[in-house]
Amino acid sequence: MEFRIDSSVLTDAVAWAARVLPARSPVPVLGGLLLDAADGRLRVSGLDYEASARIEVEADTVRNGRALVLGRRLLDICKVLPKGPVECAVEGARLSVTGGAARFGLSLLPLDDYPAEPELPAFRGVVDTDAFAAAVGQVAVAAGRDDSLPVLTGIRLALDGTTMTLAATDRYRYAVRTLEWKPEGEEPGDGGGADVVVPARRLTEIARSLTSTGPVRLALDGGSIGFESEGTRTTTRLLDGRLPRHDKLFSLGEHAVAATERAPLVEAVKRVAVVAEGDSPVQLAFAGDTVQLQAGYEDDVASQRLPALLEGAESMTVAFNPGYLLDALGSFDTDSVRIHLLGPGQRALITDREDGVHQHLLMSVKPLV
Repeated sequence: MEFRIDSSVLTDAVAWAARVLPARSPVPVLGGLLLDAADGRLRVSGLDYEASARIEVEADTVRNGRALVLGRRLLDICKVLPKGPVECAVEGARLSVTGGAARFGLSLLPLDDYPAEPELPAFRGVVDTDAFAAAVGQVAVAAGRDDSLPVLTGIRLALDGTTMTLAATDRYRYAVRTLEWKPEGEEPGDGGGADVVVPARRLTEIARSLTSTGPVRLALDGGSIGFESEGTRTTTRLLDGRLPRHDKLFSLGEHAVAATERAPLVEAVKRVAVVAEGDSPVQLAFAGDTVQLQAGYEDDVASQRLPALLEGAESMTVAFNPGYLLDALGSFDTDSVRIHLLGPGQRALITDREDGVHQHLLMSVKPLV
């Protein structure tokens, strides 16, 4: 195998495929990246037992062939290569990488021991990558981090007609985001419905890597999910189980609604929270056309007042974990938010506008004494 390629193109391709490589693996070849050069193209592939990634780029192929090398070592080399053309060639039991006056040699890993790349599941439809990445980012903040409860570390992805619903919860908060997508088939909805849970970390990485690539095709079956855009494809295994349904949780019945500007509220929460130790809450006291934020106890206290319009009650005082509240507010991209309130110690629902495209549920805690 021998090919020539621009250093920046090679670095980007190697970095994209290396995302799925395990940090540590008892199987050495799973730390490898497979380079496949043929007919003016270079394909770079990586996988572990949970995910796979593959990217194709243009290259000047002198000799067709394949080589398996340690992926992270190759990425380290790519990062320090001089700008300009790079020559890569298999020489005996090594892959030589030459850029300018710099030359590197990498030991080859046994190709026969490398697992076969998983097949893509059946294609279901197409979604815009930028909209999808934004939606994943908005719900991922609510996903759990406790690996002893694997399903809560995932993001629910549900397909119903032309609507895709993404949702995540760690039992203390619950984020939901809907967006449009286009099922494949002769008639709308022929792509079929689905309701699966995807590892949040993997889905977030995938969504970020696909931004600004245009539409991406979504592939799905009972055990894995895949995404394919021009020159790239990636798969990841699904999590077993289902997230708790959010329908009843988000149905608040009779409640008050507070509307306020999002950015000033974020800054105010950050400001007063500097005196909140540990899990000490930030209190929001709504009354009329203002909200009074307060945090801290005894001598170490902070407060700030902001404009806010409360409807459905004369006053309402609630308190939240400041980290959870900031995560929730930070997941919105609108100028203002609406906070739907049942009362102290009860559910509170933050929305961006009336249609509820993006919703984030928080449990309020006991207000400050």
